[in-house]
Amino acid sequence: VDCGCTTFKMLFVLYETAAGYGLFEIQEMEEISISEGSVQDAIGDMAKFGKICKLKSFVPFRSPEDALANINAISEGLVHELLAEFLESNLPKVKSAKKAKFELGVSDKRVAQQIKEDCGFPCTSTGVVPELIRGIRLHFGKIANIPDRNMEKAQLGLGHSYSRCKVKFNVHRSDNMIKQAIDLLDQLDKDVNTFSMRMKEWYSYHFPELARIVTDNAHYAQVVLLVKRRGSSNDDLLGKLEEILMDSAKAQQVIDSSKQSMGMDISEIDLLNINAFAKRVISLSNYRKELHEYLSGKMGTVAPNLAALMGDQVGARLISHAGSLTTLAKYPASTVQILGAEKALFRALKTKSNTPKYGLIFHSSFISRAGLKNKGRISRYLANKASIASRIDCFSETPCSDFGEALKGQVEERLSFYETGDAPKKNLDVMRSVLESTSLKRKADDGGDSEEVKKKKKKKDSEEESEGRKEKKSKKGDKKKSKKSSKKEKKKKKSED
Repeated sequence: VDCGCTTFKMLFVLYETAAGYGLFEIQEMEEISISEGSVQDAIGDMAKFGKICKLKSFVPFRSPEDALANINAISEGLVHELLAEFLESNLPKVKSAKKAKFELGVSDKRVAQQIKEDCGFPCTSTGVVPELIRGIRLHFGKIANIPDRNMEKAQLGLGHSYSRCKVKFNVHRSDNMIKQAIDLLDQLDKDVNTFSMRMKEWYSYHFPELARIVTDNAHYAQVVLLVKRRGSSNDDLLGKLEEILMDSAKAQQVIDSSKQSMGMDISEIDLLNINAFAKRVISLSNYRKELHEYLSGKMGTVAPNLAALMGDQVGARLISHAGSLTTLAKYPASTVQILGAEKALFRALKTKSNTPKYGLIFHSSFISRAGLKNKGRISRYLANKASIASRIDCFSETPCSDFGEALKGQVEERLSFYETGDAPKKNLDVMRSVLESTSLKRKADDGGDSEEVKKKKKKKDSEEESEGRKEKKSKKGDKKKSKKSSKKEKKKKKSED
């Protein structure tokens, strides 16, 4: 085979299927080594390809669980025990890979490298090997005498179990929940705003002054449901309006405007449709609040430090845009700073203009609080702290928000430094203080056991001490017995002499 070697070598090809492992021996090596075109021509014809490639051995999987374990090992670039035993029993024995007179063709480079390290067989995945594996895949059922229906069933079953296993043991499943929640939250914001605008336009034909008095979308929908027809407004509604608007002056203004409104009269059917639409807007806004609480809870468990520093929604948007918390933790602070402003960055690089100062972190309250001159500085500093917080959340064993609160305090100090000039604390001192406080909390949690637990510990200690004393006494007794027996043996020897 033309694999960069000058000497002629035999070639075996390993083929992984859903039913088991197949080992093929390649014949007519001289013709193959001349050109790969002959192999490509032979792939389409079963008779020609059968002369080139012959099945040497096949080992089926013992069970569906065994098939899943083997396919997981192959996907991760590892060698399963079944594969190692199969290769060792069917390939010629070699002392070293360099002195071997054959090569094993494998489709995956990682598997080839692992076979070479674990079993010592020389492997290759280049040259004619991909073309040969393509032909084996095409004619495998006829070469191995396995019906196509059986192969399709094995592939379908293994594919379902493999996908189920990957979804079940996905490391980023909590990150995926955060991603879906923040995407749905953004979509709900757009939908609620669109529906509220449509409802205001619709109801303004009847009561146009209400949109100017009540600006909040959820409150507007509640007032529409309460007031309904403009002429029915009276002083009895004042208390209910005050509960909704939380402002007695606004409630009184609504009642006064309803009595002197310039809107037109509407029919009962139109009013019913408007009320139904208002109920839908209220239900969407209520669900939006529930979804925000769910997102806050998820961020508190998955990324508490990032949530404490950036806020729930900004932190969730960073995780969603990066793809996962692990990917975000691997990003440098400069990438986190402009995350979400990729189009502006590449446009600036193309036109050789100024690059953007911030991306998604612009929605943080720290950027809006900073002065115009200090927005770039505080965004760079905030991205640095966000990168630290994401790494702590990703790689810490016990999640807590102490580091996020400390990093937030550092950003606050940096803001005051830009305004007043007061020197902030050093990052090393802040991290040391947080580590000391967390260690003290853990010690307090470990030491704060109940009295019953302490009693149990004392009982265990006393039992261990009593057992140790018994062992010591038994050892002393054994020593005394051994001394007495030795004295008796000496006396017997003397009497015999």
